[in-house]
Amino acid sequence: MRTYLNQIQQILETGVQRGDRTGVGTLSNFGLQGRYHLPSGFPAVTTKKLVWKSMVSELLWFVSGSGNINDLKRIYPHNKLWDLNYADYLRRHGISASADADGDMGRVYGRQWRHWRTADGREIDQLQEAIELIRHNPDSRRIIVNAWNPGEADPRDVALPPCHAFFQFYVADGKLSLMMYQRSADMFLGVPLNIASYSLLLHMVAKITGLQAWDFIHTIADGHIYLDAVSQCKEQLTRTPYPLPTLDIKDRGQTSIDDFVMTDFSLIGYQCHEAIQANMAV
Repeated sequence: MRTYLNQIQQILETGVQRGDRTGVGTLSNFGLQGRYHLPSGFPAVTTKKLVWKSMVSELLWFVSGSGNINDLKRIYPHNKLWDLNYADYLRRHGISASADADGDMGRVYGRQWRHWRTADGREIDQLQEAIELIRHNPDSRRIIVNAWNPGEADPRDVALPPCHAFFQFYVADGKLSLMMYQRSADMFLGVPLNIASYSLLLHMVAKITGLQAWDFIHTIADGHIYLDAVSQCKEQLTRTPYPLPTLDIKDRGQTSIDDFVMTDFSLIGYQCHEAIQANMAV
């Protein structure tokens, strides 16, 4: 994870101080890219603790096609990654969380991945179509899943407009790679989860298509450190990274992206430094 730590260092040294919608303020760089070679180890941050079960359950929730936070809680009741965004969404709509909330957060990632709405009223399962292209037309340059739908990204309509906007698969020589474009990246709290989540997604798709998971390429537009997390980032940089763990996926004969469950995944040999707390800006 030295690539990630180098990005943190770069922003601390050269980042521009900017305002943002949360009012906290950031140090920001525009245009970063990291490449994580998955045969060398699973890119789990080791200079602080990765919330593994929360990351896995969130990804499974995306893959399920749901946009309801209650479905996320059914997968893993202790997942709190979306709690503040959901509360803020309810506040924007003047809804009492205890009385009138039904858990719906609008057309967030899972809805766009699996139920993209077309102008003529159809729905497109983008993720499944991408998997079919990998299987039957692997040379295609159109193996893309898009979460950024301008007609459904207004803050009034969705708990959080997608930050990781779209991703693309690439097949060559029996190897599967994935590049993700992220419009906005909270480098301290969010990016370690984003790296792990898309690396896990790449492993899942590689398994059901009979390919080797190869490179995850992470393209970041606005990479930022919130001003109230600067000291935490500096503390993280004082820590020596541990060797990367390996990912184990239990083989239950999974053939579909919908076949995976929480207990299928484990990290072997994961060592990490203690957690570092920071506030989530909403």
